[in-house]
Amino acid sequence: MRGLMMDMPLLIGNIVRHAERVYPQREVVSLLHDGRKHRQSYAETFARARRLSSALQQLGIEAGDRVATLAWNDHRHLECYYGISCLGAVCHTVNPRLFPEQIAYILDHAADRWLVTDTEFLPVLAGIAKELESLEGLILLAGAGEPSADFIRSLDYEELLAGGDPDFAWPEFDERTAAALCYTSGTTGHPKGVLYSHRSVILHSYAGISADGFGLSARDIILPVVPMFHVNAWGIPYAAPMAGAGLVLPGRHAGNPRALTELLNNEAVSITAGVPTVWQALVDYLDEEGLELPGLERLVVGGSAPSLALIQRLMARGIEVRPAWGMTETSPLGTVNTPARRDAARSDEELVRAGRPIFGIELRIVDDSGQELPWDGQAFGALQVRGPWVCARYYGSEDSAPADWFDTGDVATIDPSGSMQITDRTKDVIKSGGEWISSIELENIAMAHPAVQEAAVIGRPHPKWDERPLLVVVLRDGVEVSEQELLDFYQGKVAKWWIPDAVAFVDEIPHTATGKISKLKLKERLRD
Repeated sequence: MRGLMMDMPLLIGNIVRHAERVYPQREVVSLLHDGRKHRQSYAETFARARRLSSALQQLGIEAGDRVATLAWNDHRHLECYYGISCLGAVCHTVNPRLFPEQIAYILDHAADRWLVTDTEFLPVLAGIAKELESLEGLILLAGAGEPSADFIRSLDYEELLAGGDPDFAWPEFDERTAAALCYTSGTTGHPKGVLYSHRSVILHSYAGISADGFGLSARDIILPVVPMFHVNAWGIPYAAPMAGAGLVLPGRHAGNPRALTELLNNEAVSITAGVPTVWQALVDYLDEEGLELPGLERLVVGGSAPSLALIQRLMARGIEVRPAWGMTETSPLGTVNTPARRDAARSDEELVRAGRPIFGIELRIVDDSGQELPWDGQAFGALQVRGPWVCARYYGSEDSAPADWFDTGDVATIDPSGSMQITDRTKDVIKSGGEWISSIELENIAMAHPAVQEAAVIGRPHPKWDERPLLVVVLRDGVEVSEQELLDFYQGKVAKWWIPDAVAFVDEIPHTATGKISKLKLKERLRD
């Protein structure tokens, strides 16, 4: 026997209809490139999103087509989130911090038809334009006097919207229709695409606004410091209008503590979210200037594990800190560290844990043979996850069998209360300031230098960036080379922030019994 309830698809357009009817005047505040603030209501935002859908349809965009974005956090990027996906197309957010060759690979692999971009990225796009066979043109988020593209067809975003219909009726379709696409570079080899569905976005948004998620409601104003090209800004662009919360978008100024402090205080922000590097810089700035954040109630920190010292400095200002864990493949919310009881006093060890899985996410840890390990806080194993917003297989691998459990590549413990803690990573990828750096890619470049016999790259702790890469090399017999020469060898081959901070010259690099480099032993040897 089946239940007798209405069968309505879970579509991102439902968020729009709810916000338009219930919270039409809630504000979206954007800090623009020139420092000016732009304000518009949810009603205005979604009318512009409808115009965008109408205009894209006039350009020939159909269901399933990919439309990419290369942009910062502002109202226009938010309009793209909805205008693209609600049409039935796929909103593909691209990380502008990647090396141009990676951006080219991602755009080509996704076969994007159009790219909505801030004009500051035109020089990068000009250099890779010949590699983008599927790209028909650019839609420029340009202001007066800004440059235009002369290497490919380009349209002005505002002029495009002017020709669109503000009352455009979005179609209805199956809730499993693809909605958004993000690529992760957290694994070796080429970046892999994670293709989210309307259903997964809606369910993830419900989890995000829950009490043990962001705890978001219509009484809140939320500022996502996390970029909108990082796993859909952790789902906040969907969760905020779903809850009726106000939304403050910092644009390219998210890394500026002064600008961030001004936004948090002057816009009465109650919740914010971002990586530890941002918060470290912010509390340093607050201390230096003697400032406070009296209205900020809650801060979600993810991307990498925050230090206890950082958590304590924020808590000393009366801010509730919620460490969270997730990844591109989990949309990203997986666990959030919230108190299990209202009156519970938590130890230092409990404060830094990644937290318990939110409803919808199942965790387990397994040993090398795949056997599940106990939740005793002592046993550690490979962390696996499953749930309705967890990746079953990567974009472009539709012929492969979907995974029953997704192997995160992390090693973790889980205590009897269900609180998880990452203890190590099985992948040798370094996380610097919330961004992934591939150690293997850096090793391959080093090995191309004629003086290098063998190379390894490991992460070492850094007070600001959490981790920075250290290059370890064995030189060829009778050959000498300076540290600076090896570091200069990376110029033009990777993004500048990928380049290792230093080089350690050693006589030999330890190996495992199978002949692989033992990075665990290497880290122990070079600890100091």
